[in-house]
Amino acid sequence: MSTARPGRARLPAVDAVWLGLLIGTLVLHVVQILAPGEGIGPGDGIAVSVASVVVPALYCWFVAWRAGRGRAEIHLTALAVSAFAVGDVYYTVKTAMGSEPPFPSVADVLYLGFYPFMVAAVVVVVRRQAAQMAPSVALDTSLGALGAAAVLSVPLGPLVTGALADMTDPLVALVAAAYPVSDLVLVAALTAVAVLRSSRRHWHWGLLIVGLLIFTVADTVYALEVAAGTYTVGTPLDSTWPTGLTLVALWAWRESAHPYAATSTPRVADTRALLATSGVATAAAVGVLIVGSIGEVTLVAVGLAALALATAAARTLLVFRQLRRMADLRRQATTDDLTGLPNRRALYQAAPGLFGAPGARRALLLLDLDKFKEVNDSLGHQVGDELLAEVSRRLDHALYPGDMLARLGGDEFAVVLDDADADTAARVAGRIRTAVAEPFALAGLSLQVDVSIGIAVAPDHGRELGLLLRRADIAMYGAKAGRLGHLVFALGDDAASDAVLRTRDELRHALGSDELVLHFQPKVELDTGEVHGVEALVRWQHPTRGLLYPDSFLALVEDAGLMRSLTTVVLGLALDQVSRWRADGLLLEVAVNLSASSLVDVDLPQQVGRMLAERGVPASQLKLEITEEFLMADHARARTTLELLQAQGIRIAVDDFGTGYSSLAYLRDLPIDELKLDRSFVMPMTDDVRASALVASTIALSHSLGLRMTAEGVEDGATLELLRDLGCDEAQGYHLSRPLPGDDLGRWLRALRAAPVVPAGVG
Repeated sequence: MSTARPGRARLPAVDAVWLGLLIGTLVLHVVQILAPGEGIGPGDGIAVSVASVVVPALYCWFVAWRAGRGRAEIHLTALAVSAFAVGDVYYTVKTAMGSEPPFPSVADVLYLGFYPFMVAAVVVVVRRQAAQMAPSVALDTSLGALGAAAVLSVPLGPLVTGALADMTDPLVALVAAAYPVSDLVLVAALTAVAVLRSSRRHWHWGLLIVGLLIFTVADTVYALEVAAGTYTVGTPLDSTWPTGLTLVALWAWRESAHPYAATSTPRVADTRALLATSGVATAAAVGVLIVGSIGEVTLVAVGLAALALATAAARTLLVFRQLRRMADLRRQATTDDLTGLPNRRALYQAAPGLFGAPGARRALLLLDLDKFKEVNDSLGHQVGDELLAEVSRRLDHALYPGDMLARLGGDEFAVVLDDADADTAARVAGRIRTAVAEPFALAGLSLQVDVSIGIAVAPDHGRELGLLLRRADIAMYGAKAGRLGHLVFALGDDAASDAVLRTRDELRHALGSDELVLHFQPKVELDTGEVHGVEALVRWQHPTRGLLYPDSFLALVEDAGLMRSLTTVVLGLALDQVSRWRADGLLLEVAVNLSASSLVDVDLPQQVGRMLAERGVPASQLKLEITEEFLMADHARARTTLELLQAQGIRIAVDDFGTGYSSLAYLRDLPIDELKLDRSFVMPMTDDVRASALVASTIALSHSLGLRMTAEGVEDGATLELLRDLGCDEAQGYHLSRPLPGDDLGRWLRALRAAPVVPAGVG
């Protein structure tokens, strides 16, 4: 077992040796140059001088070999340092031998080779970082590079022009000019790295920046001293190049330990650093142009400064566009797309000024269109959207200029009345209801909708928008339930409505969790006593109130517009159970009740087909039960939907038959397989001759249409025997079995086989 304490990773031995060589040779070189005496001649300390440039080159190659082929910047850095080192070794040895190379020589070619390789390495780094940043960073980087190059071109520009003008040998002139030009390019690349450094928070980036900066400063000072004829060998200037090379080698070592991770997420650079860089670079470019106007500055400096200012202008234009886009996004974020009204976000942003000011007296009206969902379901969402847009225009015309109208979502609007009490708000609510009640001409139809309005007044009912909205919502539902049109919140309404609101919220949560469960009530074949099908009945396993039956929450589900979601959940649970039964060798048909709001969904047949296919359940094992209400509401749509469902092999039953007002012609025309006689006819039939006659005639009608008949609500044996005598096909009820959880149904079926509730041959 290791007893080493956790901490930083220990430096590998091979790296420790290399670092010792790097720093040791550099220190020896500096000590030799700074040692007391008359200076160091060309022949003194050759080994140390050579080592001070060769060791960084060798270490760069070692790091490149270890990093692998995927790190082009490391290999290019090794080439750059090696080119300079070989050139310096050649120059040092030649000079020590007493035969200083001519100008230009092989040494100059190798010295100059440092620049393209190093610039290429920097370009790889810059491109790799800039590719992960916003486009504006590229302009900031370019602006910084151009500004720095423009400033440096002021002292170096004369060297370039002087080299090209004073020397008669073109090759000599080009080589002499190449040094300051290379320095300009290197400074530009160096500035780009400095600008982008804020996106990578690693200290070793400072090594590269400082190393290249030292190298560039050394080149510049050397060029100026050569031009003035004051350069001598052995001065502290000669130690700057090895120092720069050593820092570059150290950067390559540390950079190889930080591989770039591929990512599609743009890096976020330091905004303050970018703005500072842009400002300084722009000021520098302006300064160069000012100097050029009062003194002599080369065309190169003027051109670079002009390019920097052009880049700054482009950056300013980009910033302006970004600000305008941000303003548009802010406006879009607070505006409803359909109506152009302020949205819920805008209302909340305005709320502190509307309701929080001392002495402010305002009324909040919460509006909800009555039965808007039926318009959407029967005529489509496009007509519904047109209706909402027209309603918003009428609402706007019914208000005064100081009032605020917002669409909160769906068919819900909010109105904030300025300087209004409860009586004023009630009068405005009446005016709004009158405006909305006028018929709308949409899709070739004349539509008439009503609106329910809840009213809360600040500060009487609170000053916080959330509280006012909740209390207006309570009043609105009170107006809707009582068909009052509008209602002002009363402080006593909180307690009664909190439970309803809480239950609605809990229902939304239940639909996305495992709180909804199914119980299955068997349907017994009356001629054989066998069970081939069950009806799925939903229950809510409430976390605190226990098992709740449908009559305690289905009305809230419908009121909250959650019936389609509930139907999808119930259908999925039922098919999951059928799939488990099939795996256990139990083949049962499951019947699922569908509400009218679910059946008007044009995607229902495709959705049911997908759910069957996903679970591998044959369509013949699913029966959908619909109500007469749906058949009467939209006969044409009912026929299309039912035909698409039946075409897949799904059976269709009419639930609660006899309680509606169905036309017998509908039963003839629509694709229906079964009628389910409502319990209100079945339960009194043993004591009421007329009820028994109605049941008998209904069974006969069903069979004459080729439909099966199932009786609901069988509570005793006498009713069961009478139904069997009348020729009813199936029955269900508490006498046969209460609804059972899916796992309990198997045990019940095994018990049924041992003691049938309807013995064959009896009756």
